[in-house]
Amino acid sequence: MADSSFDIVSKVDHQEAENALNQARKEIEQRYDFKGTGASVEWSGESVLIKASTEERAKAVLDVFQSKLIKRGISLKSLESGEPFASGKEFRILSTIKDGISSENAKKIGKIIRDEGPKSVKSQIQGDELRVQSKSRDDLQEVQRLLKAADLDVDLQFVNYR
Repeated sequence: MADSSFDIVSKVDHQEAENALNQARKEIEQRYDFKGTGASVEWSGESVLIKASTEERAKAVLDVFQSKLIKRGISLKSLESGEPFASGKEFRILSTIKDGISSENAKKIGKIIRDEGPKSVKSQIQGDELRVQSKSRDDLQEVQRLLKAADLDVDLQFVNYR
């Protein structure tokens, strides 16, 4: 009998992220408490740039953007935001949307699978994803439960279940 397997990935639907950003931009333009504060949220290459006249306003804009991401089904574990910093007369926050599993996180996940998972399960790192293999599908499902319960700082999806 052939081994069963699945891949562990961390992908973000960029169209959904774009929609969340557009919704946040519209809400910021319409809300009364943001009038005249120079508050904005926009793409800056691969990052999201948040601008406002005060540090508190910049954090409020980030909060609006985060709420739109959640409504769109994007985990906040995929969003990495810096601290507000002054740039001239405005405050800025630079946020990036993480896509893929870093090699450091992949090693952590592999260690969790080796230490706490069933003994018949093997995992191997393939670029920015992990392939998990076992003869028993029940063992694979146990690994999925184990990783969902683990407190990792990366949003995981399980794909290519064969």
